[in-house]
Order: sequence, then C-alpha cells, then structure tokens
Amino acid sequence: MLYYLFTWLDEAFNFPGAGVFQYISFRAAMSVITSLIIMLIFGKPFIKWLRKKQIGETVRDLHLEGQKEKEGTPTMGGLLILAAIVIPTLLFAKLDNIYILIMLGTTLWLGLIGFLDDYIKVFKKHKEGLRGKYKVIGQVMLGLVVGLLIMYHPDITIKETSSVETYVASHNINVEGNYDKAKSEFSKDPVKSTKTTIPFVKSNELDYAKIITWMGDWTKNWVWLVYVIIVIFVVTATSNGANLTDGIDGLATGTSAIIGATLAILAWVSGNIIFANYLNIMFLPNIGELAIFITAFVGATLGFLWYNTHPAEIFMGDTGSLAIGGIIAVFALLIRKELLLPVLCGIFLIESLSVIIQTTHFKRTKKKYGEGRRVFLMAPLHHHYQKKGIKEEKIVTRFYLIGILLAIISIVTLKLR
Repeated sequence: MLYYLFTWLDEAFNFPGAGVFQYISFRAAMSVITSLIIMLIFGKPFIKWLRKKQIGETVRDLHLEGQKEKEGTPTMGGLLILAAIVIPTLLFAKLDNIYILIMLGTTLWLGLIGFLDDYIKVFKKHKEGLRGKYKVIGQVMLGLVVGLLIMYHPDITIKETSSVETYVASHNINVEGNYDKAKSEFSKDPVKSTKTTIPFVKSNELDYAKIITWMGDWTKNWVWLVYVIIVIFVVTATSNGANLTDGIDGLATGTSAIIGATLAILAWVSGNIIFANYLNIMFLPNIGELAIFITAFVGATLGFLWYNTHPAEIFMGDTGSLAIGGIIAVFALLIRKELLLPVLCGIFLIESLSVIIQTTHFKRTKKKYGEGRRVFLMAPLHHHYQKKGIKEEKIVTRFYLIGILLAIISIVTLKLR
C-alpha cells in the first residue's frame, strides 16, 4: 500500500525521498524492520492476553527432562507470526504481483488449517486436534492451486539463459564487463516453462515435461498433471517436516529463519538480470518482489525467537508450523529451487525421516517378532537426543549450526557444479 502511495507522491508532487520506494532493497529492509517491530511490540501483550484467556499448551507426558514445566505455556503464537508476515507485505510489496498474491494466499490458507488444529486442541480439549487426513487434504488443495497457477498464469514465466550463452560465445565478450549487451540479449520474450534448477549439475536445468514427453506427443496434454503432483508432494512434505521439527523451544523458529534468509538471497539473484546472467541461472521476471515477502518472514521468525527460546514464553502451535513449512515450499517452487530443499531444509528432512524410519521399523518388527522394536530412543530425532540426556539448548544450538552449514552449501550450489 505504501508503495503505491509514495509512487503517487513521487509522480504527482516530486515528493522528496518518495522515489526510494522504487527500490526492492529499500522495501525489503523496511519489511524486515517492520516485521521485527511488530513482534517486539505486540509479543508481550499477546502472551499476556493468551495467559489471561488460559490458552495454554497441553503437554503429553513423554518422560523428557523439563517437559512438564512447559504445561500451560501459551500457544497459537503462530497468529502473531502470520500478522508479522502479512502486514509488512501489504505495506511494502506490489499487490498486483502474482508471486506476492500466491505467497499471501499460502500463508493465510495454511495458517487457517493450523488454527483449526490448535482451536480443537485448546478449546475443544481434543488432544489429537484436526484429523491428519483433513490437514493433508488442505495441503493437497494448496498444491493443486499453486501448481496450476505456475503452469498457466501468464505472468509466471522465465527467460532462458541459452540465448545469452549463444550471444556471449559468438561475440567472445566478457559478460561481467558488458552488462548492457547481455541485458539486451536477455530481454527477449519470456516463456512459460516447467523447468527447474538441479543443484550440483553443470547443465543445471530440468524440464519436468521430459518425464513423460519422451513417450510421444500425446503426453504433452498430461504434463500439467505430472507437475501438479510434484508440487503437491513438495508442499505436503515440507509443511509436515516443519510441523515435526516444532518440538522443542526455538528449533523450528530459528531453523526457518536460516532457511528464509537463504531463500531471500536465491530469490534476489534469480530476479536480478545481471546476477542471473553471471551465475548462469534462470532469470525470473518480477520474482524480485518476493524479497519483500521473505524478509518479512525472516523478521517474523527471528522476532518470535525472542520469546520462543528456552524456556519458551509462547509456542507457535500448528498455526505457525504448518504455515512456515508451506511458505518455504511454495516460495522454493516459485523461484524454481525446490530440488534444493532436501539440502536447504535438511533439518526438516532428517526429522521427517526419523519418524518414518521409527514407525516403519516398529510395525515391521512387531509383525515379525510380535514385539515392536525401535531404531531411535524416540522420534522425531530431537527427542532421541533428549532421551540421551543432552540439554535442550545444546540440541537446538547444534541443529542451528547444521542449518547454517546447509544454507551455505545451498548458496554455493549457484556456482559449484
């Protein structure tokens, strides 16, 4: 909203300083600052209000050190996270940008599903919350909509790097020193595409259409179905991975902030014609606007960490964790970096795998031996380390360090092929 106001002031009255709103870097900085301010100003009053209304966490007895002390800690803090994401985005982003609209829709939709889960747990006193199948249905619906929008919306396009490569090779020029020439060649018409980026590979683009089109021309009509299935899987897996990681104070919040900061860098270079050209990656027109959204996301998660570090004053609940995972998944899909998620979201991945391995092994051994056996002392993985007697703060710090390492590796993939 402020973008349009200051653009009008600049054009109509040449208002001093109004032109700075044309710069994505400025608006992104204002977005993260506003998000942090919202969290720091409204965090305490919100926690007090939750305590007054007795909206507290019901903790299952898992026989973990310090677990019972968490009983009654205010939950549904995800509402504050969502507000700290949505408000700065509405203030500083271009609201006619399809990428921004998709991210806002993703945030509100998964936030609603998580809220219903928390509401049932807190107010209806049903410990299981919203049934798992309804959560999955909601995630599938989101994946379906996002996949179809990426496939068919006219504003979601890419500009291929091949034209630039041909131009540079034929003219024997140094791209870094000839930005204007490279830019003019890169300014050909954008195209619709189902291409994405493959990390660690020299020819680092994969066209999902080729998964089936090798079988003949008749398969071209079904490319959308293949792509939508992939999108649904990415959204569901990442959203649930973030949900599983939200088990000890500050773990999901801090890990998500690291992931968000990395996605901000990836979005910025993908939306910058010079850096996209230099790094030999797809240039995505208008994608740079997502920097405003993702910096608000980083500000919200860091601000929430102020209250969520051990001992936590508030929990985000499924309102926050489901939304956070979905935001990361859809954002990665929009910037064509979803195949990087197993690396970037490695913490989410190992947490999810630990649950899958534990459950599968338990069921298999129970069927075979009549008694279920476990691979881990407890799943998800962070509880395994708690069972081993490692302090909660140390587990979180070590996971942060791993998350930072994975983030660096993810950024390095831009050149390491």
